[in-house]
Amino acid sequence: MVRRRQAVTIRHVAADAGVSLQTVSRVINKEPNVRPEMTQRVQASIAKLGYVPSIAAQRMAGSRSHLILALNDRERTIADWRSREGADWVDQMLLGGMLTCAKHGYRMIVELVDTHSDHIERELLAAIAALQPDGVILTPPHSENLLITRLLEDHGISFARIGSLRPGGGFALTMDDEGAARLATEHLIALGHRRIGFVRGDPNNGSSAERWRGFVTAIEVAGLDLDDMPVEQGYFTFRSGIDAGERLIDREDRPTAIFASNDDMAAAAISVAHRRGLHVPDDLSIVGFDDTSLATTTWPEITTIRQPIAAMAEAAVEMLLGQIRDRRTGHGQGAGEDRVLDHELIVRESSGPVPVAAGRPGMIRHRSA
Repeated sequence: MVRRRQAVTIRHVAADAGVSLQTVSRVINKEPNVRPEMTQRVQASIAKLGYVPSIAAQRMAGSRSHLILALNDRERTIADWRSREGADWVDQMLLGGMLTCAKHGYRMIVELVDTHSDHIERELLAAIAALQPDGVILTPPHSENLLITRLLEDHGISFARIGSLRPGGGFALTMDDEGAARLATEHLIALGHRRIGFVRGDPNNGSSAERWRGFVTAIEVAGLDLDDMPVEQGYFTFRSGIDAGERLIDREDRPTAIFASNDDMAAAAISVAHRRGLHVPDDLSIVGFDDTSLATTTWPEITTIRQPIAAMAEAAVEMLLGQIRDRRTGHGQGAGEDRVLDHELIVRESSGPVPVAAGRPGMIRHRSA
């Protein structure tokens, strides 16, 4: 009969090193006030026995879980996955958050919670009770949900709000969506475009309004008439970008350029242009926002705003851990300050000079087959 190998526990490590369970836990958690020789003894026993620290063992010192909980919108995330339009935004958030957590001996767990559910409070409290996270990262639209932020405040949980443009608890990490959208619009205006279509983002996302505001500001500063700029509603999805792109491109007075509020909708507009026999950018310039993987896998590659998503998640984790340390050591509340990260305009092949046809600027010509 084959005997199963007994799992190595923290008690085995303590016995081998000749120290208490609390000392092993302090070494595992990199706590201060442990003598170097004691740390070396514990680490040697861990290596010899092949011990893998458990969350339960890590909680022994200071009741910490060593978990950071990231909350994403369930409906939107699952819809993207099922349609095989998985958001690169989520991937970048995980990249920045998970790697930074691992560097500090933490783990990041992602939970999906319905934004508009009547049971959102129950769902969130159940997740908190089960995981007991040391901190929480909120992504849009949860980062602007007052019910969620107030609940976290009431329970004394540190949290970061990514992409939140409204006042609230915790601390916010954003980029200047308005300034970035203005920069992208100015790029098109500098290329000679005077009739620019705009595709709005999801109205439930605060960044949508900021990007629209940046577009409007650039148009007005350039002395152009906003009424000449056709606008369509999108929802940050490829499908909504197709619908909006068709409405813009099929107009009799179609624009010479389209600024879509994210890369998914910009890629969709390029797809519509191809179907209509238009060449991007010779016949129609298209600009996106976010610089996701779609921006470089679509033909032509998309001119877009690079949003520092991974950097925002990384900064969120660092600020959360700093706040957690400050609260534990009594060095203040460690509230942290809101942080605005830099953006960048990435110019690629999808934007070019305004087309000229039949001697009249601003007209788009169809290519012959």
